[in-house]
Amino acid sequence: MENNFLSLIKTRRSVRAYKPQPVPSEALDAVLEAGTYAPTGGGRQSPTIIAITDPKYRQEIARLNAEVMGNNTDPYYGAPVVILVLADGSANTFVEDGSCVLENMMLAAHALGLGTVWVHREREIFDSESGKDLLREWKLPETLRGVGAIALGYPAQEAGQPAARKQNYIVRI
Repeated sequence: MENNFLSLIKTRRSVRAYKPQPVPSEALDAVLEAGTYAPTGGGRQSPTIIAITDPKYRQEIARLNAEVMGNNTDPYYGAPVVILVLADGSANTFVEDGSCVLENMMLAAHALGLGTVWVHREREIFDSESGKDLLREWKLPETLRGVGAIALGYPAQEAGQPAARKQNYIVRI
């Protein structure tokens, strides 16, 4: 395994403050494409990736997510792009499939100098009637279930140091 890939994994950090500058379309395309190469159960490719840059939908998805939390903050920390990962709920590996997609995109973004943070509550959003309304509006199947999302953009501050790895993280038998 190449040392630069291990370094990439070890240096990626969650970003919780973003600059307002837009993500160039070439960089966004590269991040999205990386998600499509994630492994999926049985090769079924159950996930659907939704890149939100439209301010109207960016605001709506943030509102719905905040509603699930019971507050009115921006759960995506001001990032200019929100990437939702939903998957076919009938696939028995839909959570695992979507999680692999999210990880691929986070690593690709870091390699391109972009920041990300994994955000939850997409399951609650898209299991709700408001979420189903969005799926219908976007002409997507209502069988899609939320797995997660990433906020994507240029970090507004330097990433902190990683926490020390816990003892007994790895057990060899």
